Amino acid sequence: MYASSSSVYGANTAMPFSVHQNVDHPLSLYAASKKSNELMAHTYSHLFELPTTGLRFFTVYGPWGRPDMALFKFTKAILAGAPIQVFNYGKHRRDFTYIDDIVEGIVRVLNKPATGNTGWEGSKPDPATSKAPWRVYNIGNNKPVDLLDYICALEQALGKQAEKQLLPMQAGDVPDTYANVDDLAEQFDYKPTTPVEQGIAQFVAWYRTYFRVCE
Repeated sequence: MYASSSSVYGANTAMPFSVHQNVDHPLSLYAASKKSNELMAHTYSHLFELPTTGLRFFTVYGPWGRPDMALFKFTKAILAGAPIQVFNYGKHRRDFTYIDDIVEGIVRVLNKPATGNTGWEGSKPDPATSKAPWRVYNIGNNKPVDLLDYICALEQALGKQAEKQLLPMQAGDVPDTYANVDDLAEQFDYKPTTPVEQGIAQFVAWYRTYFRVCE
């Protein structure tokens, strides 16, 4: 099993993003590295019959995350009274997925190694499967949230307003993400369910404890 990213989906990909869509035109080097990861995993599956499963995570947030990610940076800045950078003037929608939902998805997929798709045809290739034991799945909240609503939920959890510095979209970024999780639900009887308000509240509670931030 290996982790990929929703960044493999380009701006012209129809939403919700499906693993069965072609993603051969990445918009950033980061996205290209994720696609390359999937291709190399497929080669190992083909050459050595090694089952590999790729999981495309959608905007993961929550405790114990990377401090360079938006939620950590926003929280630190708001508590310090500093401005936060909001790209695309806040006109982003993201399929924010709480970490506990990601972990549950990983555990379920771990218990069912990938198998080959006997109906796979080169004339009509399915990008999510192969004759080799290789599969790709989305793990996302399946419910895009406006970035400004995400920030609003954080403000409510912190009890403090954010000073927003509105900026243009960054190169290589996409306006929206939205995960189609039909395969995950069908094959593993699972889809993420944590609302952003709940997930952010849990993150803020952890953040205050971990970094010893007073109310």
